[in-house]
Amino acid sequence: MPVIGIIPLYDDERDSYWMFPGYMKMLEAQGAIPLMLPLTSAKNELDYFIHICDGFLLSGGQDVSPELYHAKRSETCGISCQERERMEEYILKECVSRDKSVLGICRGIQFMNVCFGGTLYQDLPTEYKSGTRHHMTSPYNRVAHYVDIKAGTMLHDIMGADRIGVNSYHHQAIRDLSFRFEKMAVSEDGLIEAIYMPHKKFMVGVQWHPEFFYEDDVYSRKLVKAFVESMQRA
Repeated sequence: MPVIGIIPLYDDERDSYWMFPGYMKMLEAQGAIPLMLPLTSAKNELDYFIHICDGFLLSGGQDVSPELYHAKRSETCGISCQERERMEEYILKECVSRDKSVLGICRGIQFMNVCFGGTLYQDLPTEYKSGTRHHMTSPYNRVAHYVDIKAGTMLHDIMGADRIGVNSYHHQAIRDLSFRFEKMAVSEDGLIEAIYMPHKKFMVGVQWHPEFFYEDDVYSRKLVKAFVESMQRA
């Protein structure tokens, strides 16, 4: 049973760590043991978790700091958590070095891209005009829009489909893709919705939210299953 470290969500108003249960339940459903990590950038603590965890899940959360991709913060950019960013940068780079599995969800895909030199749209409504619904309302276990999956990619192999419906709840997205990643899926309006790092076991990011959809959506379950199985094969 792979142990998967989950980056905690942080509530700055209440100064608290928390977690959507779906992140844990979808991993448990596929035979993994989820472990919510403390929010820390202390390398000795992070080295311990990197040692005991078979892989990591980068959850959603606050906006990524524009300073990380050398952009001026716009008025529409939300708050950021610099401690989390330092934590994720260290974990991500160690996972790439050690070829440990990582799944980034929503903010997770965005930070993966920025960590390796990519950039973001800070606010889609003001920077990327589109009729596609990227910020849906509850309930989130339903299709908001569709994504086209690139043939020959890891995601195409996992899903066994050229096009799937996804939920969507974000206002930031990838602008310039890092040279370390390749895109696997795009939305109806051309935004990058899934990426992977070639020649790595499982270094994957998706813009949608399988943690809200896994009980009802076969493709969400396929994605999480492939993530867990990548560690079981190690």
